[in-house]
Amino acid sequence: MTSSEPQVAIVGAGPAGLMAAEVLAQGGARVTVYDAMPSAGRKFLMAGRGGLNLTHSEPLPQFMARYREAAPRLQAAIEAFAPDALRGWSEALGEATFVGTSGRVFPKAFKASPLLRAWLRRLDAAGVRFAFRHRWIGWDEHGRLLFRTGDGERSIEARAAVLALGGASWPRLGSDGGWVDLLAARGIAVSKLRPANSGFTVAWSDVFRDRFEGQPLKGVALTIGAHTVRGEAMITRSGIEGGAIYALSAELREAVLDLGHATLMIALRPDLAVADLTTRLSGTRGKQSLANFLRKAAQLSPVGIGLMQEAAIASGRPLASFSPPELAHLINAIPLRVTGVAPIDRAISTAGGITFDELDERLMLRKLPGVFAAGEMLDWEAPTGGYLLQASFATGAAAGRGVLGWFAQLQKS
Repeated sequence: MTSSEPQVAIVGAGPAGLMAAEVLAQGGARVTVYDAMPSAGRKFLMAGRGGLNLTHSEPLPQFMARYREAAPRLQAAIEAFAPDALRGWSEALGEATFVGTSGRVFPKAFKASPLLRAWLRRLDAAGVRFAFRHRWIGWDEHGRLLFRTGDGERSIEARAAVLALGGASWPRLGSDGGWVDLLAARGIAVSKLRPANSGFTVAWSDVFRDRFEGQPLKGVALTIGAHTVRGEAMITRSGIEGGAIYALSAELREAVLDLGHATLMIALRPDLAVADLTTRLSGTRGKQSLANFLRKAAQLSPVGIGLMQEAAIASGRPLASFSPPELAHLINAIPLRVTGVAPIDRAISTAGGITFDELDERLMLRKLPGVFAAGEMLDWEAPTGGYLLQASFATGAAAGRGVLGWFAQLQKS
């Protein structure tokens, strides 16, 4: 290996890859970050367009529960680079953070670009090099990393590599899942990539679709099975999406994949009991239209009333034929038939990835010594709210520490 070659090659210039690069550079390693895109952090910048949600302020036990069955596998990495550590890291880069009313943590600038610029300056000062427009396409016959560039294929010799290529959402920003077949060819088990934090399709009536596309549902409670989430959702032309939907996306997705459909229950006034609603709806309607009566008596929005009309159509009865108790029950138990999952390239994130059994405690692939993996490539998923970025940063840092530990072990042997 010559002095111009990297000691460690990072493949992927998103949060996980850049964090691995920072840890490695601080540990004295010579690092080059390779990425297929023309610049670093493309998806990171996109995530910050509506306000960069770095992490969440809730206590760690509740925080870890958001990762569901993957929580035990992520515990050590997140404890080692916890939400408070991530906030401190951001502030050290000159980007102070604040906690929003929902407990989410944002930079005060509310954008990703100032943070990314400061981070890249720090990495440059630490000696980290970048090679853009390098698409990783596997290994050559000598086991070296192989890249496709504008000048043809290029092989890279490195003592270790960290793969941080993301999932398969937002492929135009670099995360296209092209690495799955490359690793599968080496015998690495990869759980199928599936959309996470995605929208879902609903067969709206033409009238409902045309009138309520783009309308929000606020303050609702959504339930599938034993799982209930309060929050907001958005009606789309083809279905429904939004924060509360994303929080239930795993349950909805698995039901749709298993059964071909899922039933999502919507409560429009979750803080009101059926008896209270029944009393409100038992008054005289007079000459009011049913929609106006529901709007005034139960404080329902037009889109909420539209959902009740959709449910009535599906039941084969006009909504006007419902008795006050039936209306009261329907307000907090609107059954919505979800028929499909939005395409993975429109999802916010990805479920599935390299199974944790393929990795040792350093996040090194057991079948490929010297090759580590981090970020969304691993088999975990989480809702929006800061959990996605937190795990990406934390596993990137863990992979960086893993490489340094592996180097130290090799020196002793």
